[in-house]
Amino acid sequence: MKKEIVVSGIRPTGNLHLGNYFGAMRNYVRMQEEYDCYFFVADWHSLTTHPDTKELRNSVLHVLAENIAAGLDPGKVCLYVQSTVPEIAELYLNLNMLAYKGELEKTPTFKDKVRLQPDNVNTGLLTYPVLMAADILIHRAKYVPVGKDQEQHLEITRNFAQRFNHRYGELFPEPKAFNFGESLLKVPSLDGAGKMSKSENQFATLYLADDNDLIRKKVMKAKTDSGPTTPHSEMPDYIQNLFQLMQLVSEESTVQKFREDFNNAAIRYGDMKKQLAEDMVAFITPIREKAESIRRDEAYLKKVVEQGAEKARESARETIAQTRKLVGLNYF
Repeated sequence: MKKEIVVSGIRPTGNLHLGNYFGAMRNYVRMQEEYDCYFFVADWHSLTTHPDTKELRNSVLHVLAENIAAGLDPGKVCLYVQSTVPEIAELYLNLNMLAYKGELEKTPTFKDKVRLQPDNVNTGLLTYPVLMAADILIHRAKYVPVGKDQEQHLEITRNFAQRFNHRYGELFPEPKAFNFGESLLKVPSLDGAGKMSKSENQFATLYLADDNDLIRKKVMKAKTDSGPTTPHSEMPDYIQNLFQLMQLVSEESTVQKFREDFNNAAIRYGDMKKQLAEDMVAFITPIREKAESIRRDEAYLKKVVEQGAEKARESARETIAQTRKLVGLNYF
């Protein structure tokens, strides 16, 4: 029986963090047992923000190492680098003919990037959702394990699939967000202001490459207050964020103990943050150490990249052949 297809990718800019892990990578690991998975490092996407490309190779290999360290098995999934599959660029070109300037300008990611880099509003930045759609549709994926902040991009992908199918003929499924029946997860930053980020607010983000002392330092600086003055007080957002982080890495009995302390107006946030810091250290350390070991083995990583590209291109060539036939680009 043919397995259903899953696709998702991650940019090689900055280190992976807890939001990447719990928003996507944890699902990747679970999916590899049941689905036909294509997971990639999105190096083309990273070029929209004009990074120092001298560091790109190291960043790509580091992200690959972290993905494998987090539990991905290259023998079970197709793990590849986006730019090794040129068919994606051809599909991206075709989908651009179905995309409209107005809708692309309204996407939250474009607005955010314009705010952050007003002197670098390039066309690649504007058409980021189109390339993302090509990444997904090139393998005709049914599911995409995404974080909550990517839901609108997935909706745009469905729109492009519908437009292509309507104009040229049925080819692409309409991919769905997938999170094993759970709500899409958005991991909060340590300062209570938004989500963890690979590039912004780095001291409020816990990275999978952080050493133990840095993890402790970041957690201990997390925003708190003097605590509730009466039992069963309303919990502020930034305290809810700490509890959410604790639920990700701590024992349920530990979370329950501090929740009861809060409800009894007896919580000591210093003790809570010390416990959270040690639980974060215990969670991140094995991933960090394994990733460092894999990154040093470049012969192994080269083999992973080459095998991933071969499998990804086999799937992509089939899609492009059908795309050209439907569009009418076969002349003989």
